[in-house]
Amino acid sequence: MQVSYESIVSKKVRATFLAVQNHDYDQVLAGISDSNLTHHFAGNNALGGTRHDKQALRRWFNRVGTVLPDLKFDVTDVLVKGPPWNTTVVARWVATTTLLNGDDYVNPGCHVIGIKWGTAHSFDVYEDTQVVTAGLLKQAQAGIAEAMAPMIES
Repeated sequence: MQVSYESIVSKKVRATFLAVQNHDYDQVLAGISDSNLTHHFAGNNALGGTRHDKQALRRWFNRVGTVLPDLKFDVTDVLVKGPPWNTTVVARWVATTTLLNGDDYVNPGCHVIGIKWGTAHSFDVYEDTQVVTAGLLKQAQAGIAEAMAPMIES
């Protein structure tokens, strides 16, 4: 049986979300371009902003792991379009965790990812920014100061 390009990419995207939730940022960053990188996370909060280099993106992932340490992703759909030299992926997911004050955090969203020859170079992340900001505020009130830190941008 021949495995399709779309199924290979879908499997890799799902594995990358699992790596994020497992705080394996080296694995995540290994599949990301060293040049022409754009990572945009919507919202005016500690996770929002745009990054254009892997060093800033590594700091951003570390911040995600600090402010939402038990964040889980249920990837519901992965849509893959285009050839290997110009692939667009839309990954729909639901992010969940329990905040330090005991509240449930539930936020559905999606990533739009650009991939060239197996290397991701662009990420646009869309979710309910009000849920993110409210969750970060609760984490800060519970003692995670970095939840209110300035955006990491480059």
